[in-house]
Amino acid sequence: MSEWIKAEEYCISVFDGTHDTPKVTESGYKLVTSKNILSNTLDLNSAYFISEEDFVNINKRSKVKQYDILFSMIGTVGSLYFETSDTIDYAIKNIGVFSCCDKEKAEWLYYYLQSSYARKYIKRYLNGAVQKFLPLRGLREFPVPQFNKELHNRIKILLNIDQKIQTNNQINQELEAMAKTLYDYWFVQFDFPDQNGKPYKSSGGKMVYHPELKREIPEGWGVDSLWNIANFYNGLAMQKYRPDTNEDDYLPVIKIREMMNSFSKDTEKARLDIPTEAVVERGDILFSWSATLEVIIWGKERGALNQHIFKVTSDTYPKTFIYFELKSYLKVFKSIAELRKTTMGHITQDHLKQAKIVVPPIELISKIDVQLQHIMSQQQILENQNQELTQLRDWLLPMLMNGQVKVE
Repeated sequence: MSEWIKAEEYCISVFDGTHDTPKVTESGYKLVTSKNILSNTLDLNSAYFISEEDFVNINKRSKVKQYDILFSMIGTVGSLYFETSDTIDYAIKNIGVFSCCDKEKAEWLYYYLQSSYARKYIKRYLNGAVQKFLPLRGLREFPVPQFNKELHNRIKILLNIDQKIQTNNQINQELEAMAKTLYDYWFVQFDFPDQNGKPYKSSGGKMVYHPELKREIPEGWGVDSLWNIANFYNGLAMQKYRPDTNEDDYLPVIKIREMMNSFSKDTEKARLDIPTEAVVERGDILFSWSATLEVIIWGKERGALNQHIFKVTSDTYPKTFIYFELKSYLKVFKSIAELRKTTMGHITQDHLKQAKIVVPPIELISKIDVQLQHIMSQQQILENQNQELTQLRDWLLPMLMNGQVKVE
């Protein structure tokens, strides 16, 4: 490494977000906190809204700019997000910011902060007996190698890898949107192909009023609850299943952070002998029902399901039907959880029993399942690629940092 300097000398400025707690609003601007930084991505879906007045006041001293690096200062300290957009419409709280105002310097610093050198510093300077945090002074005094062009050249391959991962993620989002559009066309707009291959409702297909739903549904369709059409298995408190110190065989624990963003170096471990129901396989549906409410199809390696997440299965219906019905109902669940935030917003069994949905004939569900499975298989291929790319990036990172490997 070259000469070492403090981060406040390397950067134009090192600052943090607001220390206040702005009032939650129904709309406005998002307030990003440490819990919204998830393994190099920013989860704006789980961030809450604040008023325009609070947004403006926070950004008078803590405005995030293009090429700033966001650093989680509390909780899972050291989680990072590199802001590349030139349009930032959120404010920050409990987050440190390394502001370089220089793309190449910021790129190098972003990867350096993921290195073993940086992780050792973070571990050494953590404060807090219960909830760990790194104070602003610790960020400003963070030792950083003096920047030069040769250092940036080292990490170009990492930039290329991350760009490929980002491209795959964008394609996956487009595939997800394509699948959702098809599903909604059939089972929300009710324009599935009729016996003549024409869109059912638009072609005059018979609709009947359902008093419980207070709306019309296609003739012959049923109504049931989410609770009845699927099995909801809640995860376990995995601290009870810690592996022995010397045990190399283990399952990585899937908490909400891992569910939304894959495994990391900070992921906890569980023994292999956990109950079978708590083992998550690739392709399982996961539904986080507390604090952050999301539904995904797990695309990573086998893991151990932590509490506050349901693994959702069905003995009757295809996985795609369960997945999209849960996704469709998520907005309602989030509204319910928002009203319970005096404790911790969450969904109960009663809410699942009260969640009434339209159930098409199984033959029709099976027909669309074939098309949806094709789209999801393409998503899984890209997910597998991203796993391999992430492993390659993490393997190269330490060797590129210390100059052990050079990539032409």
